[in-house]
Amino acid sequence: MNYDDALAFLDAHLNREAVAGRLEGLTVEPMVGLLGVLGDPHRAYPIIHITGTNGKGSVARMVTALLAEHGLTVGTYTSPHLVRVNERIARNGEPISDEELGAVIGELADAGPLAGVEPSYFELLTAAAFAWFAEVAVDVAVVEVGLLGRYDATNVADADVAVITNIGLDHTDGVGDWRAAVAWEKAGIVKPGSFLVLGEADPALRPIFVEAAGDRLWTVGEEFGVTAEAAALGGRVVDLFTPSGVIDDVFIPLHGQHQASNAALALAAVEAFFARPIDPEVARGGFAKSAVPGRFEVLRRNPLVIIDGAHNPPGAAAAAATLDDEFHVDGRRILVLGLLEGRDPVAMLEAFDVRGADLVVACTPDSPRAISASTLAGYVQAFGVRAEVAPAVDDALALALANAEATDVVLVAGSLYVVGAARAALVRGS
Repeated sequence: MNYDDALAFLDAHLNREAVAGRLEGLTVEPMVGLLGVLGDPHRAYPIIHITGTNGKGSVARMVTALLAEHGLTVGTYTSPHLVRVNERIARNGEPISDEELGAVIGELADAGPLAGVEPSYFELLTAAAFAWFAEVAVDVAVVEVGLLGRYDATNVADADVAVITNIGLDHTDGVGDWRAAVAWEKAGIVKPGSFLVLGEADPALRPIFVEAAGDRLWTVGEEFGVTAEAAALGGRVVDLFTPSGVIDDVFIPLHGQHQASNAALALAAVEAFFARPIDPEVARGGFAKSAVPGRFEVLRRNPLVIIDGAHNPPGAAAAAATLDDEFHVDGRRILVLGLLEGRDPVAMLEAFDVRGADLVVACTPDSPRAISASTLAGYVQAFGVRAEVAPAVDDALALALANAEATDVVLVAGSLYVVGAARAALVRGS
């Protein structure tokens, strides 16, 4: 297939990322069949498998940078994408080319009928990643879970190292003991040969993870963590510890206190993978090259324009805290927000500290799950905050910039659909 044919083929398949509601009958069996026809490419290399409510994309990219700094060829599979689907499948940080993506999707188009399955959009992309990583002979693959873990398409993998960043309120109805239920789902990526690096410190959930991993387990605050961290120009400086000791004065070119915790997870995951300490200079070099587009990314100055993929209350709170902690804004605070159904708009607005905003421009993300801009604006106005309505992300961004002066800040957030569209518009205009 050529690239356009590949995109059309993908779009013709069920995209669960674009639908809301409870999913029943989840299974990895279609992936097992599909990959079996391809010769089980996911068995050709070791895998570091990452799940968690927040931070898994950042951890995946940090792990990739640390492994690449060791001279390894690293395949990375993340989701969703911001602008182009190619972003999801990368080798040493470089996305798969249009030609290569077309070729591997063409192989999958032939393999599906042979396997007797009708894969979903995400299953096709996951299989494409596994197949391409085998074709280009990566030394190791870093694979981010799409949803929860146990029944995610990526969970055909038997991880050498499993990473769970945290347990939070996302992709759940919040009924009953939902934290234990979510923890059980995420613990499903831990296989009999996996070593678990755990970023969730809640002691009430510990038995779930011990049952999954036994003594093949490191927990944040015990075997690894952060001993010191501070804001620095362009990111954070952190001191990290693992069972092998402390690595100090590590610069991470990412904003937000939460990125220190993500760095500790990444360092522990790589040490667990190698089963040995990491040279401090190699660690510093890898972290210095870490980049996470769309995660509190500064794209313009005068006015300051920041995009952040925060799409649940913990992420929104982290974005608000990062803005307060790391940026001194003399002017006004303008938010460009778009939300999807399945999130509590009031909780999201409170987490974004909407009362501290001077203006909110509400937009409608390009998703069938979008909350309309007018509905969101109504929630904003109930907080006593001025709200404007724009029909699309590009229009909302243009309206915000038209209202902004050089000393103001414009924060674009609420959904990766919003951030992706805004990033594309800002890059085009730069």
